[in-house]
Amino acid sequence: MIRRTVLGCAAALVTLSGAWAAPPAILAPPARPGPAVQPYVRVEAPVVVLRNVRVIDGTGAPAQAGRAIVLREGRIAEVGPAGLRAPKGAVVLDLAGHTVLPGLVGLHDHMYYIARPNLDAHGHSEPPLVVPQMTFSSPRLYLAAGVTTIRTTGSVETYADLNVKRQIDEGALPGPHMDVTGPYLEGPNSPFIQMHQLRDDEDARRTVAFWADQGVTSFKAYMNITRSQLGAAIEEAHRRGLKVTGHLCSVTYPEAAELGIDNLEHGFFVNTQLDPGKQPDVCPRTVGNPTLLAMDPDGPEAAALIRLLVERKVAVTSTLPVFEQRVPGHAPLNAKAMAVLTPQAREAYLYARNLTNTAPADRAAESRRAFANALAMERRFVAAGGLLMAGPDPTGNGGVIPGFGNHRNVELLVEAGFTPEEAIRIATLNGATYLGLADRIGSIAPGKNADLLVVKGDPTRNIADIGQVEMVFKDGIGFDAARLLESVEGRYGQY
Repeated sequence: MIRRTVLGCAAALVTLSGAWAAPPAILAPPARPGPAVQPYVRVEAPVVVLRNVRVIDGTGAPAQAGRAIVLREGRIAEVGPAGLRAPKGAVVLDLAGHTVLPGLVGLHDHMYYIARPNLDAHGHSEPPLVVPQMTFSSPRLYLAAGVTTIRTTGSVETYADLNVKRQIDEGALPGPHMDVTGPYLEGPNSPFIQMHQLRDDEDARRTVAFWADQGVTSFKAYMNITRSQLGAAIEEAHRRGLKVTGHLCSVTYPEAAELGIDNLEHGFFVNTQLDPGKQPDVCPRTVGNPTLLAMDPDGPEAAALIRLLVERKVAVTSTLPVFEQRVPGHAPLNAKAMAVLTPQAREAYLYARNLTNTAPADRAAESRRAFANALAMERRFVAAGGLLMAGPDPTGNGGVIPGFGNHRNVELLVEAGFTPEEAIRIATLNGATYLGLADRIGSIAPGKNADLLVVKGDPTRNIADIGQVEMVFKDGIGFDAARLLESVEGRYGQY
């Protein structure tokens, strides 16, 4: 039995806009695995030594070969040479040929799947869009991939997400630490029938206040919110010590930055400031593509936007895997990922993949150019001092699946020009920094949570090795990645 120490969030109270509030309780005190979790546990001991490993520590520093990591009671106790003396009674794992990374911190990691009723091979479906909750499969997929902390970044069944978080925290279910984002803060004309549509500024304030009281730890504004509603939501969230991110469209990036938003989702894909005919508070049908195509990453408009975001300390979340799906022939077909989909979800994805890969030449060229601009904009943002995080946005495209999508995001960041160590930092320590938890998670250092993933191979030589996960430690408990995946095979898209 492991004696645990409390690893909650910072104990000090903070004040924002004159109101006192405790920091979000994203990291709960570790709990022993219960009966439903035990089948997936591979290592459970007070002291564990990972010997002969390569360490990528999450800070962006070069990887170090021939190292050992000592885990004690849920925390990292020591990092040293491979030959360091193992503490008496320790479980020692010789992991030659493996690399240890910090647990990934996913900042756009949903718990649902978008289903399009009666979708056919031509892309036709019937309304309404339906958003079933993946309460069983999503947490397991994240944990199996080494995504040890997630932000749900907009929820549809918020009570379900809160209850799942509670049961994970209690050791009753396997899954990651969770920052539960409240229901989407959405305006009129939403395509999603399960979303509340805000009526006015006061409704925005009440919605934030209500869900903050229920225990959510962040909020997300959506495509049809107005500037005044967004401003009201930000004010109320900040008053309670909580942050607001946004997948925007009706509100442009500069407008959101001026209103005090904390984070913008989807890199630079959904900024509409240069879309032709853009009307205030209205999401154009073009949803940002003209802006991305028109914004030369090395031009003055891109520089001005990036400068504003950096000055206002607005973080940006990279969600490259979901936009890769628009680029013909770009996304690999991952057999292990396809195996977790239901037959219906797999068929729907292959329909969509085929439509993308057979797109007309002019549309395909435009998609490639937009994607290249987006990669370059993310590089420029980081070079200017911006905080870039990562999350794949697994929302119903079968090519973007929890866990697998997180790995793919790191691969695409390397394609964008970041080194493997830099890309891993974006997917680990940067996310922890945004959440205010960099002293607990996000890198490998003594005193931090023992949240780690063990992969076969060397991601610094072949970044795709990040997907070769064999074991995941969360709070010092080692989980078997293969067993977790087997438990959801053929289920993602169903439950």
